Amino acid sequence: MIQLAPQTPKRPRNVAAALVFGSVAMLALSFASVPLYRAFCAATGFGGTPQVGKTSAATRQGERRLSVGFDSNVARDLPWRFEPEVSKVSLRTGETKTIYYKVVNLSDRETSGQAAYNVSPDQAGAFFVKVACFCFEEKRLGPHETAEWPVVFYLDPALEKEESMRRVEEITLSYSFYPTKTPAKAKTSDAAGQKPKT
Repeated sequence: MIQLAPQTPKRPRNVAAALVFGSVAMLALSFASVPLYRAFCAATGFGGTPQVGKTSAATRQGERRLSVGFDSNVARDLPWRFEPEVSKVSLRTGETKTIYYKVVNLSDRETSGQAAYNVSPDQAGAFFVKVACFCFEEKRLGPHETAEWPVVFYLDPALEKEESMRRVEEITLSYSFYPTKTPAKAKTSDAAGQKPKT
């Protein structure tokens, strides 16, 4: 009787290949998920993510008047004082407003930070349009430097037709500054993004 050499079953090899492929795919998806989620939120206003305006003003002014409140937070490991110059404004939909945040580096060294932002209630994010904002880029301050950074925004008049916005009277724009690992390769103060001297 002739004996054949034992053959390795194909099933364990297929399972091993599937596990390796699945692991690589999950790793790739984990790296892609953050940018994809940010793009989804920016496009839809999901989770209170404000829209970024392409123009400096709405195409028309609406009838409805709402209040917009401003909130500011700084991470414990970033030695900055950061606060809005006004705590609340009232505006009509479609009306463009500019407000300023004052920031002070309380340390003896250069520091840099990046702002995360959100709008509440969440459904307002789809109608809150930021035209200009310090939050679009990393910011850097020299030792004990003070700066004033603008936010230019409007509320899209389309919110007047949105059922979920009918009972909303006040919207809150909230910023949280977090330290960045390395200071930005830019000038210590960004003159284009600061309040004009009067």
